[in-house]
Amino acid sequence: MGLFDFLRQLLFGSPTNRSVATPAPIPIQEPEKSPRVYRKPRLQPLRYAKDKKDNKASIEEVASPPYELARYGSRTGHYFDMTQDCDPEKLDHYNLPRFDTPLELSEWLEIPLGKLAWLTHRFNQFDRPDDVNESHYTYHWLPKRNGFRLIESPKPFIKIAQQQILHELLNKIPVHSAAHGFITGHSPVTNARPHVGKRVVVKFDLENFYTSVKFSRVVSIFRSVGYCREAAICLARLTTSAIPANIAFPDGSLRPLLPYLSRHLPQGAPTSPALANLSAFSLDVRLSGLARSFDAEYTRYADDLTFSGSDQFLRSLRVFIPLVDQIVRSERFHVNQLKRRVLRDNQQQKVTGVVVNEHTNVSRKEFDLLKAILTNCIRQGPVGQNRENHPDFASHLRGRVAHVQQLNPKRGQRLLQLYQQIHW
Repeated sequence: MGLFDFLRQLLFGSPTNRSVATPAPIPIQEPEKSPRVYRKPRLQPLRYAKDKKDNKASIEEVASPPYELARYGSRTGHYFDMTQDCDPEKLDHYNLPRFDTPLELSEWLEIPLGKLAWLTHRFNQFDRPDDVNESHYTYHWLPKRNGFRLIESPKPFIKIAQQQILHELLNKIPVHSAAHGFITGHSPVTNARPHVGKRVVVKFDLENFYTSVKFSRVVSIFRSVGYCREAAICLARLTTSAIPANIAFPDGSLRPLLPYLSRHLPQGAPTSPALANLSAFSLDVRLSGLARSFDAEYTRYADDLTFSGSDQFLRSLRVFIPLVDQIVRSERFHVNQLKRRVLRDNQQQKVTGVVVNEHTNVSRKEFDLLKAILTNCIRQGPVGQNRENHPDFASHLRGRVAHVQQLNPKRGQRLLQLYQQIHW
């Protein structure tokens, strides 16, 4: 017997007198599965490259006033020369007028320098009106679902200056292709067309869109197209508003005033839509790129953001929606979560008032209402149907008919025939 056989017999016994039992398998315990925790996707912080030319060294402190209405530094006892950082190449690229000093700006606006100082509240404390009577705006609180909105209508003198800034300056600066609001050649219909026939439409609403655009951002817009600091500040003061301390508020609390305390874009000024579009340029760039990465479409009409896509996009909304929220917040805007909508193709999909399920169309409710108004105008006369007191009711109705004609020519033709039977 060999050594190996001897040891096997000693340990396990002889195979002739002992049956070898097969050892039972050891049960493998699977680790307990922890509940799956969903983590929202996070974006990497976006860092913008700083312009090397745009630094504090471009502001010179001098002992005597370098130009009229130059800023005075009470701590240093010197004046600030903020006209040395103009970028003529950018101004020429956009074909914009050049002015550096307040005097040159007043000559471009064709107003006296003292009037420019008055319009910008140059000699008021904190560069804002002391009371409502000194303000260049009239104020009107407009009720909305969850509070009030302040309408700030410019008075004639500042409105003339704003209209010139709009037509000869802001309209020359291009906006993003996804923007459709308040742009020549664009409309709610052009905003809706990219979303026709999609599996799902997702709509976001920006809260307090105009008041979110503060004075510093408006200055940055004018600086980005080549204007020096002095000119950019003057232009920003002409196109923004700061409410006076004694303004009346509707519900007896200070809460409605909070968004309007700092200088902001006034809702009612002719320049505000153009400046709001320009301030959202970076937002449009980022959201357009995000939409492309999810194979979706993106458009923006003022404060309405719209995305649409296929069934695959619908399945990715759990990831997509938090990313949109992050981008909007990082661009210093705010999403109104109560107005967010996810519209599938088995329900009516409306984008800026246009139905987009199969083709651009007017809703049945809107068509029936307009048809009833036109019919009553024929039977009872148009005066009693002008319940909203439109100054030119005939033009108002004709415009609504034209809107339907653009969306649905057949329905629009029927409404036009009714309109032509009205005796004005």
